[in-house]
Amino acid sequence: MTLNDYQKAAERTSGNLTSWDKIRNGCYGLNGEAGECIDILKKVEFQGHTFDPNKLLDELGDVLWYVAQTATGLGVTLEYVAQHNVDKLMKRYPDGFDSERSVHRPEYEGGAVNG
Repeated sequence: MTLNDYQKAAERTSGNLTSWDKIRNGCYGLNGEAGECIDILKKVEFQGHTFDPNKLLDELGDVLWYVAQTATGLGVTLEYVAQHNVDKLMKRYPDGFDSERSVHRPEYEGGAVNG
């Protein structure tokens, strides 16, 4: 299954929302699901639960659904989102990942933030 195939399948369950509603629902849902992901780790690290990779996998699936919802609301495909991110990272790290550069990225020098 490709990312775009997944996005089409996920769209079948999103209902009749406007593009703006899909963006809002996607962003709200991403925050909720990210919280559920970190809650799994919290329970392992501080409450003695056993780590269950399948529980995290379930939450990652929910995260992906909300990412797809947001992308659909924006009118772009998941493959476009993925390529856009790779292009951004290639520009940011043209010679590959460097931990020093990740801390001192040029776009943050002087207090300016350029996404």
